[in-house]
Amino acid sequence: MSLRKALALTAALLALASGASAQPYAMLNPPQPIDPGKIEVIEFFWYGCPHCYALEPEVVAWSKRVPKDVVFKRVPAYPSESWGEMVKVFYTLEAMGVLDQYHQKVFDAMNKDGVNLANKKLREEWLAKNGVDVAKYNETEKSFSVASKIARARQLTQAYKVDSVPRLVVNGKYYTSGEQAGSPQKVFLVVDQLVEMSRKESSAAAPPASAPPAKK
Repeated sequence: MSLRKALALTAALLALASGASAQPYAMLNPPQPIDPGKIEVIEFFWYGCPHCYALEPEVVAWSKRVPKDVVFKRVPAYPSESWGEMVKVFYTLEAMGVLDQYHQKVFDAMNKDGVNLANKKLREEWLAKNGVDVAKYNETEKSFSVASKIARARQLTQAYKVDSVPRLVVNGKYYTSGEQAGSPQKVFLVVDQLVEMSRKESSAAAPPASAPPAKK
């Protein structure tokens, strides 16, 4: 084999080896249905996940500049019963109308302060210390609306095949993460690219505008 061919083969092998990890996103199979008219971005997360905690500042920054044609949703992942308590926390605080106030505090408690809020006793102590009416919290947690959202979170986790978090899913079709993107700081660069891809796909699939009737 000539030196030129050997070098060419080496370059091809290196490209092949790096290609598997070069694409910063993957495609969901099968794609999931979404509401028409908007591009949907879902963040699947878990309060006890240090990678989700590291990504949270990027999530907050991006959520402040969401394009008008994009709907952003947070969904607490529910792949197993051990994650269920924190799914309850998310939807109970949301139902009480205080999620925005306590979302980051819950993250901090779990990841910075070492408070296991999945433990009911520790959670109630933490809630009381942070100004939440524990009796009202427990009552809300048992409500039908919270139970319905918890069931929906489990269903979405299964449908979207979420086996690791954080995961960002765009338009029910594409997904990415910090690992795929290369770092937490690059995740939303990829999300923006996927949004643009979805936008072009939606435009291409839209039926052409009908021509105005000819004048007689």
